[in-house]
Amino acid sequence: MKYVLIGCGRVAPSHVKAALANGLSVAALCDLDPEKARALARRFDITPAVYTDYREMLRAEKPDFAAIATVSGTHAEIAVDCANAGVNFLVEKPLAMSVEDADRVLSAAETNGVTGGVCHQNRFNEAVQALKNAVDHGRFGRLSHGAVCVRWHRGPDYYAQDAWRGKWATDGGTLMNQCIHGIDLLLWLMGGDAETVYGATRNLQHPTIEGEDVGTAVLTFASGAVATVEGSVNLPADFEETLCLFGENGAVRLGGMCVNEVVDWYFTDGEAADADRRAVREQVGSVYGNGHTSLYLDFLNALAEHRAPYVTLEAGKRAVEIVLAIYKSQKTGLPVTLPLTGFGSADMADVSVKR
Repeated sequence: MKYVLIGCGRVAPSHVKAALANGLSVAALCDLDPEKARALARRFDITPAVYTDYREMLRAEKPDFAAIATVSGTHAEIAVDCANAGVNFLVEKPLAMSVEDADRVLSAAETNGVTGGVCHQNRFNEAVQALKNAVDHGRFGRLSHGAVCVRWHRGPDYYAQDAWRGKWATDGGTLMNQCIHGIDLLLWLMGGDAETVYGATRNLQHPTIEGEDVGTAVLTFASGAVATVEGSVNLPADFEETLCLFGENGAVRLGGMCVNEVVDWYFTDGEAADADRRAVREQVGSVYGNGHTSLYLDFLNALAEHRAPYVTLEAGKRAVEIVLAIYKSQKTGLPVTLPLTGFGSADMADVSVKR
C-alpha cells in the first residue's frame, strides 16, 4: 500500500512513527517548506520523495492512503482533493472549520467511494477503552452527567511558531485545537445525541491571538444527561486532561496528561477485574499520547475489510459541531440547538473574546 503524508509540522512524527510501526513504506512527504519534510525524513532515516504541492504529489505518486497533518484551516480542502483523486485519507483534528466544509468532506468520500477517518487517537488509550467497555456493558445504568477538562499550557512561543495559530479562519482557539479530543470522547461515551449547547469563551492571557484561551460549556443530551466542557491553555504547564462519567451505578474519572490513567473507578456491582482497571497507568511521552499507531492499524484493517474505521468522518464532524456551537453561543449570548448549520469558525472574526 502506497502511503504519503501531507504536512510535516508538530504532529507529523507521530504519523510517520505510526506508519512505520504498521509496516508502511513512506513513499512521499509534502510540506510548503521542503526542509521540514527533509528533516522529518532524516529523523526516521527514510528516503521518501519530497513535494511542496500536494496536488502534484497526488498526481505523481497515486497513493492508496494519505494522512493530512497540515494547517487546520486547510484540512477540508485537502481531504476533498484526496477523495476526488480516489485516495483514502486520515485527517488530523479538526476535520474542518465549518459544518458545511465537514459535509463537503463526507460527501466527497461517499461520492468517490473512498474511506476517510479522523485522528481522535485518544479513543485507543487503555483507560478510555476500559471506560467504553463499561459503558457498552451497561455498568453505569442510566447516565447522569459527564465532564471533560483540558488544562494545558501554550505560551507565546507556541503561537509564534506559525502565523496561522490562534486565528479564527485557520485554527480557532483552545476548544478547537486542544480540547476537541476530549469533546470527541465525551460525545462518543455519552451516545453522541447532544441537543443543546450553551458556552462562554474568553481570551485573557494571549493578546497576540484571535481565538479563546479558555472556554466552558454546558451540553444537554436527548437521554436527559448533561455534560460540561472546560478547555484552557492558561496553565503554567500541561496539567491534565480529565474525563469524568457518572451514572446511577457507577462513577469513573480518567486523568493524566491525555486521559491515559484511571484515577477513580467505582461501580456498585463490583467486578473482580475492577482492581486491574483501577491500576491502568499508560506511559506517554507527550500530549499526543500513543494512540496514532493503533489508529493507523484500525484504518488499515478498515480498508482491508471494507468497513468504516473506528473514528469516522461523521464522528469528526460531531466534535467540530460542538466547538462551533460553543462559539456561536458566545457570539449570540444564547443556547444553540443542534444540528448546527451555516456557521464556521471564521464567523467569529467580528467577535472579540478579549477582556
